[in-house]
Amino acid sequence: MTSRETTGLLPRSGEDRVMGTRGRSVSDWAALLGVGAIQWPWLLRSLHGGSKADKRALLQRLDLPPDALPNLGSWKADTGLLSLVADHILAHKPKLVVEFGTGASTLIIARALQLAGGGTPCGAFISFEQHQEFVDATRSWLAEHGLQADLRAVPLRPSAHWPGLWYDHGPLPDGIDLMLIDGPPWTIHPLTRGSAETLFGQIAPGGTVMLDDGARPGERIVARRWRKTWPEFRFALVKSGTKGTLVGRRR
Repeated sequence: MTSRETTGLLPRSGEDRVMGTRGRSVSDWAALLGVGAIQWPWLLRSLHGGSKADKRALLQRLDLPPDALPNLGSWKADTGLLSLVADHILAHKPKLVVEFGTGASTLIIARALQLAGGGTPCGAFISFEQHQEFVDATRSWLAEHGLQADLRAVPLRPSAHWPGLWYDHGPLPDGIDLMLIDGPPWTIHPLTRGSAETLFGQIAPGGTVMLDDGARPGERIVARRWRKTWPEFRFALVKSGTKGTLVGRRR
């Protein structure tokens, strides 16, 4: 979840109409406040979205204009993640990409797929977001650059096996070659992105999962659990950018 505009330090957590009917429990609040208390140094570092040189190099590689990514940093994807995703797509030419958290990464993914396919996207691209206005804005943003994607605004719902909320995305096809997890925001619950594992069985052999903000305390806990539950994936923390990205490749 992000936008092309300048943003504050904290992400939007969503309104009740988006988040569903369940309020936060006492344990949810305790987890949020506890992690938030130790996470401030990381949040301050994350205000830096990458150097101007790194952003310029990324845009030049993708043949996008200099103002295509006007603002990065804070809770947005940084140049480390965006470059990692672009490099992966250009090298592996995935046939199906699924993203959770629409925004700057959506633009980069759509353009990389187009370049990898020689002008026509080499694969399908589905992106989920809990805020309809972000989906609408991103769709217009992509159109300005001659790009498109299957953007879907969906509510967040309680998960059966993890605290917090997850996207009510409905059925998805098997054979996902790349799944990028850049939402929901940690202000819902520090472990809320752990529910992404409900789709790991649909990752293609040799396919890849990328979890943004992989260096945060909550995501480190998520990573430890995933490593135990999913031994068929090889996980590693890539420390490019200010936030780190957990990358898991299915054997």
